[in-house]
Amino acid sequence: MELTKIFGSNVFNEKVMKERLPKEIYKALKETIEKDVTLRPDVADMVANAMKDWAIEKGATHYTHWFQPLTGITAEKHDSFISPADDGSVNLEFSGKQLIQGEPDASSFPSGGLRATFEARGYTVWDCTSPAFLKEDESGNVTLTIPTAFYSYNGEALDKKTPLLRSMKAVSKQALRVLKSLGNTTAVRVTSTVGPEQEYFLVDKKFYLDRIDLMLAGRTLFGALPPKGQELEDQYFGAIKDRVSDYMHDLDIELWKMGITSKTKHNEVAPAQYEMAPIFSTTNIATDHNQLVMETMQKVALRHDLVCLLHEKPYAGINGSGKHNNWSLSTDEGANLLEPGNTPCENVQFLLFVSALIMAVDRHADILRATCATAGNDHRLGANEAPPAIISIFMGEALTEIIEKIAKGENICAKGAQFVNVGVNTLPVIPKDNTDRNRTSPFAFTGNKFEFRMVGSAQSIAGHNVALNTIAAEALDEIATRLEKAKNKNAEVTAIIREVYKKHSRVIFNGNNYAEDWVGEAKKRGLPNVTNSVDALKAFVTDKALKLFEKYEVLSHKELHSRYDIYVDTYAKQINIEALAAIDMVRKQFIPAAMEYATFLADSISGFKAVSVPASVQEDILGKLSTLLVSSYKNLSRLEAAVKKAQKQDDVVKKAESYRDNVIPAMRDLRTDVDAIEMIVPNDMWPVPSYTDLLFKL
Repeated sequence: MELTKIFGSNVFNEKVMKERLPKEIYKALKETIEKDVTLRPDVADMVANAMKDWAIEKGATHYTHWFQPLTGITAEKHDSFISPADDGSVNLEFSGKQLIQGEPDASSFPSGGLRATFEARGYTVWDCTSPAFLKEDESGNVTLTIPTAFYSYNGEALDKKTPLLRSMKAVSKQALRVLKSLGNTTAVRVTSTVGPEQEYFLVDKKFYLDRIDLMLAGRTLFGALPPKGQELEDQYFGAIKDRVSDYMHDLDIELWKMGITSKTKHNEVAPAQYEMAPIFSTTNIATDHNQLVMETMQKVALRHDLVCLLHEKPYAGINGSGKHNNWSLSTDEGANLLEPGNTPCENVQFLLFVSALIMAVDRHADILRATCATAGNDHRLGANEAPPAIISIFMGEALTEIIEKIAKGENICAKGAQFVNVGVNTLPVIPKDNTDRNRTSPFAFTGNKFEFRMVGSAQSIAGHNVALNTIAAEALDEIATRLEKAKNKNAEVTAIIREVYKKHSRVIFNGNNYAEDWVGEAKKRGLPNVTNSVDALKAFVTDKALKLFEKYEVLSHKELHSRYDIYVDTYAKQINIEALAAIDMVRKQFIPAAMEYATFLADSISGFKAVSVPASVQEDILGKLSTLLVSSYKNLSRLEAAVKKAQKQDDVVKKAESYRDNVIPAMRDLRTDVDAIEMIVPNDMWPVPSYTDLLFKL
């Protein structure tokens, strides 16, 4: 196996384009990709034909426009290359028109009121900045897959890709203005880049198939804690078991074929939990790749008689899974704008961009929190395993000290630098690794990037990066406007850094975000602490958010409202599914199992008494079991009533609130009873695999 030959072998990448396209066509396509030039029809036809020939040579029979609707997963409709000929045979065709635009039925995708159900027309448009690739399944079927955006007949974005591309354009425009004000006249594009780490669980397929809750809800709705959890901390970075290693090996190969830079793999903190981390790439490609990572993880797991769980909290009582979104900005010249650098001019640039992020995050913490709001992530955030629902920034002591001293007008001294006066043309060298990492922070500066750690493991990263790009664009816009008007740019830079720190330093917190006293401290600072998704999602439709996203042409008022409606509705539907699954399991599995054991105990008591032998042990167990049975049955009835009440709500927000306020507490109480019953009923009578089976039998 030659890795260099495997990597990207299923991607219509730059190397393949150079080999298969005429020079002038290749040049024209590159201009479209890099300079936002309109793609000429003749170029599209040549590219489509080359794509088709390349794909067919590799076994493809179909092509698909691959897009990302507001379901959070991907969608695809496959069409074959065949076209009937007059003589009854077929030709293999793929035109530029077919490459550029498709028309899937959009009526069954969520639109949040952007159109009526009968308005079925939707369009997919080729995103030529993200390379086409081949998808293979276990049977050997090969499909040419073309990344696309998806929008309605009236032009509204029906997907996650379109706003992402718009936000990348917005942040590039404003970042270039700042760079030009600082004297950089050669950069023509700034690109947001992301490296999304992906956490996940594996479980044996046979156990998964015996758990209705895992199959339907993605998490265990019931389950008593096993004797051993993660308290010994022996799973993290431990030796990878052979079965898991075989899975990871096959996963890497499948990802490498599609050009996904799967770099790191290791055991995570919880039993049966793992992580995969790629190398950075541009945000839209990273988003595409992460969707493929999740899909491929699940597909490859089945080949190994495993199931990959991407839910944020598959198991109660142990760590859940997140997705660390490592975000930065880079120029087309290769400069990372969040790299501290080694020269004074780089320091100024770095401090300005960091200041922009401090301003942006403090102003729009509510929007960032909203992007992480899902029913699954509500179980994880703030659970002493993940960042709390409070948004703060970790800067590190050294960098915080430098910015603080600038704000106070004090002299600065950094490692390897002499004292200098603020306001002159020099600043000290800022070391890249000036601090330890803070794994408790929701938004941490980690050397040359910001790591947004609140993202849920099952989420698309598109929404988070739409928000990051847009709030950064707004802050950079304000900074650029001030610099463009300034007569003394050096003094203005100092003034900007000083003002940002004075107005927004409340969001900087370098301590333990898990500590209880941080909640009180954050409240004193006026930082929002929104602990549930229903409330968090409201940030999408505030006047502030509507003005922000419309000003930078990322999302219109209608598009934002549609997303709010969809996400609130999705929350309600997910809780409804969980509640119905819980009711089904308790009625058909747990209560019958408990009654069977109760009957066994009663028979045992009768048998012992018939021969005048004390049965105090059986009587004690039966008493406890009977009490729990009565309680669980009452809580089951309470849950059923809560679900019926929630289902009758017509207003989507009131429905979600009803699930949050009534259904979830009823589910929690019912689980408490059932988990206690599990601790009493013998293993061979318990109808579903236990936590010990799920977590330790891999």
